[in-house]
Amino acid sequence: MIARVWRGLTPESKGQEYFDYLVRTGIKEYRSIQGNRGVYVLRRTHEGRTEYLFISLWDSVDAVRKFAGPDIEKAVYYPEDEEFLLELEPNVIHYDVLMQPE
Repeated sequence: MIARVWRGLTPESKGQEYFDYLVRTGIKEYRSIQGNRGVYVLRRTHEGRTEYLFISLWDSVDAVRKFAGPDIEKAVYYPEDEEFLLELEPNVIHYDVLMQPE
């Protein structure tokens, strides 16, 4: 299994609105793709900013490609992301999942 990790940062005032947007866009798309095993969404607010950490789980690199396209290291963004995010990180990180909850 592969974990795809992405980080996004919004102003605190837009934190909940951005999460609602993510549910309608990225999370919905993740769940629709064969080979997706789920997604963890972590959030923390600190010093006026809300940070999101997405960890999506995939059966294989081929399953990740169904979502991300041929360059799986490139971050995927949606049309309104620029209205929320303080920066658009160009890349994501992938990890092999060696252990998971039982």
